[in-house]
Amino acid sequence: MSYTALYRKFRPDNFSDVKGQEHIVTTLTNQIKADRIGHAYLFCGTRGTGKTTVAKILAKAVNCEHPVDGSPCNECETCRAIQAGTSMNVIEIDAASNNGVDNIREIREEVAYRPTQGRYKVYIIDEVHMLSTGAFNALLKTLEEPPSYVIFILATTEAHKIPITILSRCQRYDFRRISIETISKRLQDLMDKEQIQVQEKAIRYVAKAADGSMRDALSLLDQCIAFYLGQELTYDKVLDVLGAVDTETFSKLLRQVIDGKVTQAIQTLENLVIQGRELGQFVADFTWYMRNLLLVKTSENAEEVIDVSSENLLQLQEESKMVDVETLMRYIRVFSELSNQLRYGTQKRVLVEIALIKLCRPAMETNLDSVLDRIRVLEKQMEERPAVQQVIMTQPSEENQAQSVKKQEPAKAAPEDLKKIMSGWSSMIAETTGLFKQMLRKSVPKYNGETGESILYVEFQDFLAQPYVDEPQYAQELQQIIEGRTGKRVEIQMLMAGGHQNHALAELTVDQAMRENINMDVVIEEDPDTLLDD
Repeated sequence: MSYTALYRKFRPDNFSDVKGQEHIVTTLTNQIKADRIGHAYLFCGTRGTGKTTVAKILAKAVNCEHPVDGSPCNECETCRAIQAGTSMNVIEIDAASNNGVDNIREIREEVAYRPTQGRYKVYIIDEVHMLSTGAFNALLKTLEEPPSYVIFILATTEAHKIPITILSRCQRYDFRRISIETISKRLQDLMDKEQIQVQEKAIRYVAKAADGSMRDALSLLDQCIAFYLGQELTYDKVLDVLGAVDTETFSKLLRQVIDGKVTQAIQTLENLVIQGRELGQFVADFTWYMRNLLLVKTSENAEEVIDVSSENLLQLQEESKMVDVETLMRYIRVFSELSNQLRYGTQKRVLVEIALIKLCRPAMETNLDSVLDRIRVLEKQMEERPAVQQVIMTQPSEENQAQSVKKQEPAKAAPEDLKKIMSGWSSMIAETTGLFKQMLRKSVPKYNGETGESILYVEFQDFLAQPYVDEPQYAQELQQIIEGRTGKRVEIQMLMAGGHQNHALAELTVDQAMRENINMDVVIEEDPDTLLDD
């Protein structure tokens, strides 16, 4: 006998076996028990959630000779015929390939004939949104007033494409995505029946990868079992078959991104590519990992909103302290945009590498969340810089180790040092504050290059700077700042520029102060032409 796929072999044949759609099962069974069966149903929902399965169960239930609590007995002749697909009372139509007006006209002609066996003739139209506009119009009248023995069951994954005139004539049932817990429990029960050993962690990952679809979960599990036929199916083996990435790799990659280690992050991606991991799945899983991290950081009871093991939860809680909410939201935004780009991109690896570089280098973007991330990086660098300086300061060289106990007096600044101070004047005065800083920005630093003395003259151009010239504490403050930056002791003299004397006070200009410090005779040579004129 040929092999039957798991999703076909274990397709539910009664309402009690349908998992995750209790709100629909309860309504339909109550209708059947009360004999309040509608003439048109619309089953909406994503793939693999049980639309076609429930439609077939409903077709059997309304025609069953001995229904049991609203479900078909699966033992009478009618149930067996419908189950085998040989019944003339249940007609399945694929609207994807039969979407023309002529196909619907055939249905209108067939409904005129009563069922040869059973109470109802049931038409199951799958993917009904694929019908053309003309086909929908041809179906309208029949769908509104069908014979009493006809039931229409329309199934679709895209209800928004169905005309409102069709929607208003049907009872609509929305099939929900099935939870991970429900899928896991179902898969475990089926594996027990098949006597196949599967690790619980592996089953949970398959259930998560199915994204709410029971059929997808069974197909993925069937694929994994076939690859490791006769062996126990472990979590690592499932990752190998599905091309997925372990959470430990995600944790490692996230820490590299937070630290801005571009080379290590690209190397991690290189290892994943070599292992044959699918990049689209990697991007989706890493985005989900960061989503869990964001929930852990913002939720009080994280274990109730995310589905991870206790070990992974502790790891997420540790990593949530390493990064702020705004940065995580930027990471998720970048990878969400990447997921859309990968659908149409030819160089997928290059796109993923660019996204990782964006995460590590927030300066590449100008968004608000990128600016906040750049501030985080700068703050981290500022916190680490004093520690580095302290290590350097507290580790004396071998030559001066004996003299490192006593604090050495800084040496006097040489003319070369004064030149460096003047060239970097803006950075020297950056640590001052208030109006004093504003006055220093307008000042002119000068020194006497002829005497070689270590005196720096600060010439203020604004008369409002007079209080800072009069108070020596400001000169001392500036002297300490320069000494802390250069390690050289500089004498500061603050003066007002000529022409800006305040009231009756007579101040020396910088040029005059320089001349007073020149201890040498000055000889003024007269112009020879002038002497000839005299």
